[in-house]
Amino acid sequence: MSEPGPALNGDWEFDPAHTRIGFSARHAMVTTVRGSFNDVEGHIHADLDDMSNSSVVVTLRSASVDTRSKDRDTHLRSADFFDVENYPEITFVSTRVEEVDENAFAVTGELTIRDITQELMIPIALTGVETDAFGVLRAGFEGTRRVNRRDFGLEWNMPLDSGGVLVSEKITLEFEISATKKDAGAP
Repeated sequence: MSEPGPALNGDWEFDPAHTRIGFSARHAMVTTVRGSFNDVEGHIHADLDDMSNSSVVVTLRSASVDTRSKDRDTHLRSADFFDVENYPEITFVSTRVEEVDENAFAVTGELTIRDITQELMIPIALTGVETDAFGVLRAGFEGTRRVNRRDFGLEWNMPLDSGGVLVSEKITLEFEISATKKDAGAP
């Protein structure tokens, strides 16, 4: 990995083909189900000299949810969960970006799901900045954050005979982002 330094400064666009924004949840109290959103857009403005100028905006198309199960995905798109007919997008807009350690950032912003907005801090690690085989400057970022899905109106559940529930309330958000620098070798 090259040292990011000034190369990180500037505007970056998510590369959807190499980015995964997803989630994991406990199912039936015994296993983990993972999913992701296949239609992702994101923009980063990085200013390491004045972090108050840095920003992140992410938009997910809620209908693009994919858990590798057609029936489950149909249920997630329904009014029980994402209600994609009425709420086609999930958005995150940063309000503050802080460098908390070398290659580590705290990105605080407003996450909106189903028209419910909550402030959320997401710890993000810079995994590298490199010029790829096509001459495009690329940066990688990763992070996770647990949230309570009920805070966003995702209430549906079924009780189990054991006293547990079918779907955990705590969900882990997962971020694996590849971003390309605008006007930096892009074709």
